[in-house]
Amino acid sequence: MNCPDAFSLTAAYLSIGANVGNKIANIGLAIRRLGETEGIFIKSLSKFYKTAPQNYTDQDWFVNGAIRIDTACSPDQLLQVLQAIEKEQDRAGKPFRFGPRRIDLDIIFFGRRVMQTATLVLPHPRMHERLFVLKPLCDIDKNLVHPVNGLTVGELLKQIKTDESQAVIALAKEETREIFY
Repeated sequence: MNCPDAFSLTAAYLSIGANVGNKIANIGLAIRRLGETEGIFIKSLSKFYKTAPQNYTDQDWFVNGAIRIDTACSPDQLLQVLQAIEKEQDRAGKPFRFGPRRIDLDIIFFGRRVMQTATLVLPHPRMHERLFVLKPLCDIDKNLVHPVNGLTVGELLKQIKTDESQAVIALAKEETREIFY
């Protein structure tokens, strides 16, 4: 899936994570595939973090990060690109909602767009509750403003209760080297 040529680009922020197989290699492959997609330009990557699973906790820990892209895609086209990358890495898909997965890509922000369809809600409806989303976003831009509540991602991060269920541990650069090759 390629996005159309366009004269205007929109900044979008994505969450990326994996908790099955070689997590770092899975993330690296997904980032490379994203960067190879026409109409998508990777601008920034966060640090990467080992994170506790949420909702369904009887699974391995994740590796999570965030990506800022500029894109000529519409929100729906970008969602199709992300779903194609997920399907490429894991043809069977995740076994159930919040279950284990080789790669998970979510649109957190798409410019200042606010929308709700059957397949996509922007901004991401649970991002403000998730330390594993907010911490990497703050690495990229802690002053990024949520278009609905008007708070920055830095302010949202400060509001989260941190305990073992929200554990987020920065990985050393040596542990994530594979992502960048």
